[in-house]
Amino acid sequence: MIWSSFAGKIIMTLFISMVPVLELRGAIPIGTASGLPLSAAVAASVIGNLIPIPFIILFIRKIFDWLRTRNDKWSTIVTRLETKAEQKSESVRKYVFFGLAIFVAIPLPGTGAWTGALIASVMNMPLKKAFPSIALGVAGAAVIVSFVTYGAGALLSGGRLAP
Repeated sequence: MIWSSFAGKIIMTLFISMVPVLELRGAIPIGTASGLPLSAAVAASVIGNLIPIPFIILFIRKIFDWLRTRNDKWSTIVTRLETKAEQKSESVRKYVFFGLAIFVAIPLPGTGAWTGALIASVMNMPLKKAFPSIALGVAGAAVIVSFVTYGAGALLSGGRLAP
């Protein structure tokens, strides 16, 4: 099976990190559990988590506008998502670049790169400013998730987990 090879495990980890909610918080532990070294799981997770971000920032408003025209149910869902993003953006507005990075870095439910991209879109942040901030946050989240999951020993030993 493709997922049993090293390349397959990298691709699986990359795809898992692209899924909203799971993102890299789920991909790093799953990647290492499948047999990837921590460093490979982190690299694949960070790259995968960042792939959808430019598309979200550039197109989410157009997608939301289109969904609103479909029916009332979609309109309600879109309004709820925008309201949540607007509420979360209040904590980001004060510090903008670093506020967004910190928001994305905190590995808790309702935070992460997808929500950060939605917040950036709601705040009308240009992609040139939002992407580096979100990338910094994703890198921070990778360090935090790796540390919490595997401890300082694994990080200091270059990602080689003890048997």
